[in-house]
Amino acid sequence: MDPVIRGSGNRVVIIFAKRTNMVSLEKRTEAFARLGRVLDTVVNDENIDADILSVSDEGIRFLSKLIEDSHHYNGWFVMENVEYMFNSIVRMLRKTNLEKWLSPYRYELEEKEKTNTVGVVMAGNLPLVGFHDFLSVLITGNRIVARLSGDDNKLLPAVTGLLFDIEPGFRDLVEFTETRLENFDAIIATGSDNTSRYFEYYFGKYPNIIRRNRNGVAVLTGNETESDMEKLSEDIFLYFGLGCRNVSKLFVPEGYDFDNLLEVLGRNKKIIENHKYFNNYEYNKAIYLVNRTPHFDSGNLLLTEDFRFASPVSVVYYEYYKDLNSVIETLKENREKIQCVVSGSENLENTVPFGKSQQPELWDYADGVDTLKFLLSL
Repeated sequence: MDPVIRGSGNRVVIIFAKRTNMVSLEKRTEAFARLGRVLDTVVNDENIDADILSVSDEGIRFLSKLIEDSHHYNGWFVMENVEYMFNSIVRMLRKTNLEKWLSPYRYELEEKEKTNTVGVVMAGNLPLVGFHDFLSVLITGNRIVARLSGDDNKLLPAVTGLLFDIEPGFRDLVEFTETRLENFDAIIATGSDNTSRYFEYYFGKYPNIIRRNRNGVAVLTGNETESDMEKLSEDIFLYFGLGCRNVSKLFVPEGYDFDNLLEVLGRNKKIIENHKYFNNYEYNKAIYLVNRTPHFDSGNLLLTEDFRFASPVSVVYYEYYKDLNSVIETLKENREKIQCVVSGSENLENTVPFGKSQQPELWDYADGVDTLKFLLSL
């Protein structure tokens, strides 16, 4: 029986067929490039020739409705953020990006004959946050069994339905579950520091990538322009600060004047219209006031001095420094807690420009672990 992926309301049903021969690397790459073009047209309301791209009108309408209604099943998934993620994926799936990403491993990819089953435990903090793992497993000619988070269990199956339309050979290579993973050869699991210990206990005997809590940090020099600060505001507020690449910690020079930054941050009035974010903001503000904790308040974000990296929703920590060399040492000592460093300083290496923390390239691997290399080593 051929598998189908269709929905009624917010329910997705998936039926899988028996395994077929491996889809060639050329077809895999072309299929994902086509998927990117389909998602571009869906999210940006452009006309699409469904026949040319081999996708069903029903699948397109279903995904469009899910994007529009995502906030009903997850209050953090407002349409603006869901569309931002889709546009990030569209950029990833440009054929030139796919080819650049795959080029160092082209020989291994073309010679690969064995299909391994890879279990993937996906987080649910951001919409489609597990897409890169999904893409990586399939593009390397493997089969994926993905355990979806209850917070994000609808968008990826709907996207996968369009991928099935484009390349039917993928249909027997994808399985979604919200229960226990079984019958896999390797594992990729993303979670908190607490769940990572659970992952290590249960999955430690398999080849694995186990990801833990990480956060984005920004290093300011005091010479930032207003445009820099506006872009930094995006790095902080996008996805309500829930992503591992969101800036949750600032390093600022001693004597730093926060006034201009607070004024720029305070312009984002829309974020406190979200009741989930606003409740966090009000709660943390009350705690700081009751405990007389020194802090800055921009009206939508709280800044307080703290040496930690992972801050609560609606809070960003800051830490003063005397010179950039001390910051460099701190970043090195805490590299396992940091996902990316945002800065405009030319004296720091491997930084991300302001406003780009949530626009990683395909080769910007989570936790710095090369997923393709791992999957091709199985």
